[in-house]
Amino acid sequence: MKILVYGAGNIGSLYAGLLQASGHDVSILARGQRLDEIREQGIKLRHAVTGAATEVRVDVVERLGPNDAYDLTLVVLPRDHQSEVLPILAANQGTPSVMFFGHNAAGPRELVDALGRDRVLLGFPGAAAIRRDGEIHYLITSAQEQPTTVGELEGIRSPRIEAIEQALQAAGFSAAICSNMVAWLKTHAAEIGPTATALYMAAGDRHRLARTRDALVLMRRAIREGHGVLSALGVPITPAIHRIFRWLPEPLLVAIMRRMIEGEEASIKIGHALGARNEMRVLADEFRALAATASVATPALNRLCTHLDASTTPMADGSAELSLDWRGVWVAGLGLAAVAVLITIWLL
Repeated sequence: MKILVYGAGNIGSLYAGLLQASGHDVSILARGQRLDEIREQGIKLRHAVTGAATEVRVDVVERLGPNDAYDLTLVVLPRDHQSEVLPILAANQGTPSVMFFGHNAAGPRELVDALGRDRVLLGFPGAAAIRRDGEIHYLITSAQEQPTTVGELEGIRSPRIEAIEQALQAAGFSAAICSNMVAWLKTHAAEIGPTATALYMAAGDRHRLARTRDALVLMRRAIREGHGVLSALGVPITPAIHRIFRWLPEPLLVAIMRRMIEGEEASIKIGHALGARNEMRVLADEFRALAATASVATPALNRLCTHLDASTTPMADGSAELSLDWRGVWVAGLGLAAVAVLITIWLL
């Protein structure tokens, strides 16, 4: 498959490198210093757990021309930069499939209006990556946690989406086809927004976040509010297992989130948020527009979103003034405890 990865950030570099290493004909669009780095040194990858290092040579291009032809363009750009490349993608008629690979709470209308419905695909990475010492340190998340998820707007298992899934799997990614990527992306926005803003509330320190119970409580409540917004709009929580955020008792969920944030892999998994405040602001604006349409109050989310402004004073380290909601803890009994154990294993 001939693939253009449009965007040479951490995730774009990771996918370009591993897809090229698996035998595909990959080009990556880069600019400035990153363009020079890839031309001179290739893409340097290092697995964050095993330490295994890979250096991959990939063709690098500076622009996408109207007559350039690829089987697939994978657009791996922050949400706040997607709109500016739509005219370029629209002018390039030689590529039948353009997958927007990242955050989107607003839905695909802008993309479809620019490119036409038949060309637009949606996806989201099942990996995390940060830059250290000139290398991309990465993790590939499991199928149970979050596979690389892709889909057609119509939700069908078309030959092209199956070919993309197979290419991703051959490159070493867990991959899955989703029948409702719009719902998947809105659900993810409902969850990643509170996670990122809770991290900002804790001054960008995940250990501080883990020991600041009030920030975790607000994060959990904001996620629940977000799910309520989607339900009011008729958007199914996707994947369905994520409904646990709505019915799992607050004390238990806060404990699970604390353990996840303290885990060794969390520095990679949530590291992207530290440098993505502008993108998180755009995503929050999109999601709060959904909340306004649904007429659903989101007080916890609104409080967290004040920390999108870097000048906002962080919450006091270790703050634990909010009362935990214990409803449902005793009623559920042993059945809930058993389910919670399974969920904890799945999440961790």
